[in-house]
Parts: sequence; C-alpha cells; structure tokens
Amino acid sequence: MAEPNGSAQPAAGPDASAGELVKNLTEQVSRLIRDELKLAEFEMTSKAKRMGRGAGMFGGSGLMALYGIGCLLAAAIIGLAVVLPAWAAALIVGGALLVIAGVAALLGKSQVSKAAPPVPEQTVQSVKADVEEVKERAHR
Repeated sequence: MAEPNGSAQPAAGPDASAGELVKNLTEQVSRLIRDELKLAEFEMTSKAKRMGRGAGMFGGSGLMALYGIGCLLAAAIIGLAVVLPAWAAALIVGGALLVIAGVAALLGKSQVSKAAPPVPEQTVQSVKADVEEVKERAHR
C-alpha cells in the first residue's frame, strides 16, 4: 500500500512473525513522529509569516496614527492657548496624555497576562487523535 508521502507501507499479513510486526511498528511510529514534526513545523512557519505581515502592517498604521495624534495635540494646545497661557495649555494636554498612557499600559498588561502561549493547535489535535487510535488498536 502506498502512503500519501510516497513511501510504501509494508503489508503485515496474518502469518507475519512477531519480529516483522515489531519492525513494522517501529517503522510506522518513526514515520508518524517525523510526519507530526513536519506538520508542526509547517503550521508554526505559516503562523509566524502571517504574524510578521500583520505586525508590519500594524506598525505602519501605528506610525501614521502617531503623526495624526501629534497634529491633533498641537491643535488642542493651540486651542487652549486662546484662553490660557501657552505653557498651561501644554501642561494640561501633557498631563491628560500621561493619564491615558497609564490606563492603556495597565489594560495592555492584563491582556498580555491572559494570552495563551502560541502552540501548534492542529498538530496537538492530530497527535491526540493518533494516541487515541493507538490505544484503541492496542485493546483489540
């Protein structure tokens, strides 16, 4: 019988000796482990590429937002300078920014602590299914 990866699986008939069965078992387990590792590598590589692209786009949008916020802050300071001295307007806007930054830092810290570590989910599910299959066949 041919496997999807192109290797031929040895057929163990009912007359196969214990040595042949053990040999076939070790070959199949080795192949299974190699295939699971390849799957995990592929899955993590594709996730890393997607994460990299997303982080790049997110970083670019953050830079543009930074420039936009700078313009809005300058407008707020100039607007407050109409009724207050310029130094007081800048002090009020700067203090408000520090308060907002502190709240955002606390919220970000709580989100990071809740985040699960990145794991190859598909591979974990596949390995669990393989273990269940082996257990089921061992009980027969």
